[in-house]
Order: sequence, then C-alpha cells, then structure tokens
Amino acid sequence: MGSNRKFYIASEEEILEGKITDVYFMRTREVLEKSGESHHRVYAEVHNYGLPAGYDWAILAGVEEVANLLKGKPVNVYSMDEGELFRMFEPVLAIEGRYVDFGVHEAGLLGILRHATSIATKAARVKLAGWGKPVLFFGVRAVHPAIAPMADRYAFIGGCDGISGVLGAELAGVKPTGTMPHALILTMGDQVKAWKAFDEIISRDVPRIALCDTLSDERFESLAAARALGERLYGVRLDTPSSRRGDMRKIVLEVRWALDSAGYKHVKIFVSGGLDEEDVRRLVDIADGFGVGTSIAFPKSIDLAMDIVEVDGESFSKRGKLPGRKQVYRCENLHDTITKFDVRLERCPVCGKPVKPLLKPLILDGKVVREFEKPSEVRERVLETLKKLRAIEEFNPEPQLLVP
Repeated sequence: MGSNRKFYIASEEEILEGKITDVYFMRTREVLEKSGESHHRVYAEVHNYGLPAGYDWAILAGVEEVANLLKGKPVNVYSMDEGELFRMFEPVLAIEGRYVDFGVHEAGLLGILRHATSIATKAARVKLAGWGKPVLFFGVRAVHPAIAPMADRYAFIGGCDGISGVLGAELAGVKPTGTMPHALILTMGDQVKAWKAFDEIISRDVPRIALCDTLSDERFESLAAARALGERLYGVRLDTPSSRRGDMRKIVLEVRWALDSAGYKHVKIFVSGGLDEEDVRRLVDIADGFGVGTSIAFPKSIDLAMDIVEVDGESFSKRGKLPGRKQVYRCENLHDTITKFDVRLERCPVCGKPVKPLLKPLILDGKVVREFEKPSEVRERVLETLKKLRAIEEFNPEPQLLVP
C-alpha cells in the first residue's frame, strides 16, 4: 500500500479512532457485535506481574494521555495518580464498561502507559543513583523525533532536573537545558575560540559550561577553558566516547585535582556520554552533575498488561491472575495492601498507620473528573517518594494481600 506520509507516525485522530491496535481487538469487537454478545459489561485492570530484574518498584506515567484517549466513551476509569510508585500485582488503572466500547484501545493505552512508565521509572532510578547532584536528560537523539517530547516529559516527571529538547521543554513548561556540542568546536576549528564565542554571544542566564574533550586530553582542555573564561566559567563537561573512555572516575579525579591545583576550585565537573545508573552511582561523590540520554530513553520495559477480572458483576479472570476488582491502600511508610474494591481499610496491617486508597476516579460516564497537575508538580511528588525510599532500610517489593 502506498503512502504520502513523510514520517511513519500516527496522527492524534488515528490514535483516538482506535487505529493503533492489534487486529484481533477489531475482530473481537466484530464477533461480539454480530453474535449479539456486545451487551456484556466488564471490569479490566492494568497491572504488572513481573518487574525487570533488580527492580522493586516503578513510577506510573501516562495517565493524562490515557484520560485523553478514553474521555467521551461510555466507561468509568479509576487510576493511581501520575507519578505514583507501584509494585507488582497492584492495579494501576481500571476500566469499567462494555468491552466493545473500549477494547480496541487496549493496545494504545498500554503502549502509552508502558512507554511512559518505563522512561519515568528509569529516570527515577538514575536520579536516586545521583542523589544530591543534577541529572539532565539528553535523550532527544535516541528516539524518533515524533515522540521526543513524550520522552522529555516523562524523564522530567521521573525526576530529571532538566531536559535538552526544545519542544519537549516547552510542552513541559520548563526551559531547555544545554550548552554546546562538539560540532561548535569542530566547525570553528579551535576550542578556545569556540568557548570565547559562546561566552560573548549566548545569554548570560545560560551557565558557561565548556565541553572539554573534543581535540585533546580532558585535563588540558579543562585547564585551557578555565584560563580562557576565568570566573565566568561555571563548569566543564566531559563527554569522553566509549572508544577512548578509559576509567571515567580516574579522569574526573585527575581533572578535579588539576583545576583545584591551578586555583579553579569554583569550576564544576559534569559528566555525560553513555551513562547508566551504575556509572552515575560510581561517580556521584566526585562529579557535580550528569547528562544521561540513551539509558533513560531506552529503558528496561515495565510490562503492564490489561486483564478482565469481572464480567457482568461476577469475579472472573484467566488463570494466573487475581479475579475481582481491587483497591490498593498505602500508608506513609510505603506499606501497600491490596484488598477487594469495596473494602474500606483505615489502618495499615503492618504498622498501624493510617492508609489512603490509590485508585481514584479518573473518568465517570465518559467525563474526566480529575484535575491534572503540571509536570513540575508531578515531579516534586516523585522526588518526595524517592526521599522516602532512601530513608527506608528494607523495601518490601510485594504488597500485602488482604481478603477479609
């Protein structure tokens, strides 16, 4: 089939029409409608039954987009908040209505939630590894440009302190972050000339951070940048490629020693270039900040699935799933308890602290009933949760299951 598209992406209209779906969902709707079985009402939950190795939790993201996908349809939707931490087995979102009215959107809504949640979760893990130091997301070049703003948004929500993408930052309501690429230095043919030109031309509200690994050793370029810009130099960025990396920790220590010895203790050191959370954790005590791209843009997948757990008011599910609609309660100590949806739990069965329900109405009879926070507000809540995680000596990766 031919196409006049310049980019192979779906439009908003095609997504809302349900064209981004697996064909068997369309065939399911056809069978239900033509067989006279379209009247059945179901309750379907979105949950995770197995986090990636080494993961005890994830950060939910994409809720607002799912609300935009399902609003106006004759369904009720309940969900956790954008940016909420969740564990295995916990329903993070649930849909109530006739399956024929929302089933074709299963692939689309799972794609939104899985991708957004995976990025936000990885960003949160990197932020934890670099706690106390700024973590910037440089992932635009790692994804298709059509979804770059999405990646920027959820990396920011997950805890990154800044994002480099121009449109992504605009849509998230923040200023883009970044200084100079190697291309500036190579095009001008001289590091000092490029650093000075940047300093003379770019607005003063942009920190003077010199990229110091383009044509020679990181130590010598850092010293040259410090001599060229003096007190105006805020920091240096080391972006040593993997082909010449060596031991980045030793490189940072060498640069720090050289700068301090030469009287440039005010110059900060930022590291980028293929970093993952393990690299950040190893450097956090000696580096002043990090630029992370690919590992956040292409994270381990948080496998969210949607399963019917109730049909026409009766608990019913496929094998391997917990039947019946459920609620998740949490106390301030991050102890979670899964109960039947109609159970009203007031105290945590583990520590006795008051609990609150996490699944709340998102859409009722097709109308969105929740006000959405700004990305910066969601990010602040995520950071508060990460602070709690840091304070917890032992995090229980599985919630309590309580059936009165």
